[in-house]
Amino acid sequence: MESKTIQLDQGSGGRATHELVRGLFVQAFRNDFLLQMNDSALVPPPGGRLAVTTDSYVVDPVVFPGGNIGSLAVHGTVNDLAMLGAKPLYLTAGFILEEGLPRDLLELVVFSMADAAREAGVSVVAGDTKVVQRGKADKIFINTSGIGVVPEGIRIGGQYARPGDAVILNGTIGDHGMAVLCKREGLAFENEILSDAASLYGLIGRMIETCPDIHVLRDPTRGGVATTLNEIAQQSRVGIRLFEEALPVREDVIGACEMLGLDPLYVANEGKVLACVPPESARKVLEVMRSHPLGTRACVIGEVDSSDPGRVFLRTRIGGHRLVDMLRGEQLPRIC
Repeated sequence: MESKTIQLDQGSGGRATHELVRGLFVQAFRNDFLLQMNDSALVPPPGGRLAVTTDSYVVDPVVFPGGNIGSLAVHGTVNDLAMLGAKPLYLTAGFILEEGLPRDLLELVVFSMADAAREAGVSVVAGDTKVVQRGKADKIFINTSGIGVVPEGIRIGGQYARPGDAVILNGTIGDHGMAVLCKREGLAFENEILSDAASLYGLIGRMIETCPDIHVLRDPTRGGVATTLNEIAQQSRVGIRLFEEALPVREDVIGACEMLGLDPLYVANEGKVLACVPPESARKVLEVMRSHPLGTRACVIGEVDSSDPGRVFLRTRIGGHRLVDMLRGEQLPRIC
């Protein structure tokens, strides 16, 4: 009889491991590459330049409004590839499972991960599963690697921002971090805050078609918009000015942040992209973004300039300016 919880022997490499892998993971992620069932997958080499990324997901709680650790692992990895203009192709997935993890929770995570991969157009081609003793992990951790291909002629990176660039954001900030935190702390609001986690390549592909000379694409995950913009400013040795009145933040997110003493600029996002775009292309990029479901609230939130290289300032509603530094310390633990 199949156990309703994960057992240590399911990570031993023996019969129980093979039954778990074939009965769950292979069924969920089934594709020709995975079915080779070797120690690594043979995949056809794509044209163009390869983009490679890796990430680990330890979110608490593992299921939150708008998603779970499985779908998040796909979205986050696909988005890291897309930020270089790469079309995501393949993923690998490693699972660290805690002894006693409910089998139905694992199935929920794995099948939602498989659904997210299909929606993103990527194949999970290889993986690994380990089980650790009860108390040695917190339910489930997932490590991923992703491979994508960057078309010839596309040159996008954090080092390419230029003075005059418009800083564009595709929607509201802070949704993911506050969705996770409110679930973790049992906070309830009139309207439930949902994570914004989503795979962004569909949106980004349209942006690049419209403007192949986009300079920078970055997803403001841990550390939020403020930290990500500081990274860009330092990589490119430019200054960045934000416009407070232009920052899109949901009212319920503002309320939750005020209650908890947090600044939305530092709260994590999982379905947002920051773009530094040549000023002559900003209007066209905004139009194509707003025509996509993930960019309906796209807006210009700032501009790049040559003053104060490596620093970010916020122009307040009353005309003042304040320094927006990188996140210091850990504002929200275990949000991705």
